[in-house]
Amino acid sequence: MNRRPRLLVTAVVGATAALLLTACGGGDGKPKGNDKIAGADTGGETSASPEASATASAGRPKIELPSDLKLTFEGSKTGDSVKDAILKDNADLIRALNAAIDAQNPRLPALEFYTEGEGAVAAQQWVQSFKSAGWTVTGTVRYFDRQVTVKSQDSASLSYCADESKGFSKVIKTSKVKKTKTTKNSYVAYGVQVEKNKQGVWELVKIVSTRGADRCQP
Repeated sequence: MNRRPRLLVTAVVGATAALLLTACGGGDGKPKGNDKIAGADTGGETSASPEASATASAGRPKIELPSDLKLTFEGSKTGDSVKDAILKDNADLIRALNAAIDAQNPRLPALEFYTEGEGAVAAQQWVQSFKSAGWTVTGTVRYFDRQVTVKSQDSASLSYCADESKGFSKVIKTSKVKKTKTTKNSYVAYGVQVEKNKQGVWELVKIVSTRGADRCQP
């Protein structure tokens, strides 16, 4: 199976955990053909393309996505203001990641705004792998079954699923889209840890995923 890169982040216990933002079971450090992309979603909400996607809070960066990339998110409104803020910042993180890939810029300010520590390093490495391969992202990705657990006033975890069956990689020079058939591995379960900084932004600090997870199958 052709696979996309696997990023490694240090787990809380000091071991390593795989950060598969869009990997098909693992990888060798370079994007390969026939791979899916990571998407995003906020409960019926759609990422503006190519319009700038901006959060309601002052100071948050606008995020520019290409016109051929659509990210949608389900379950953005829980009725709890803290959980809703966490879900929104997480969705904007995913938008920023894809924007950084499209811009071929691992240090895109919007991506740095939503990441910290190991999460920032892993995200930068992931974008760099696309840049080195000359690839970007295209298509549609849907995020669903998004659940938030608030641990403290500045710490939380999220779990959610991604339907990557219509999201693909694209060769920048030729605009060739690397399409693949939909399989069990087109659906990915994510586990994320976030922390709120002094500016009130819920930043990504750790993330792991399971491609082909049973809970995310249609």
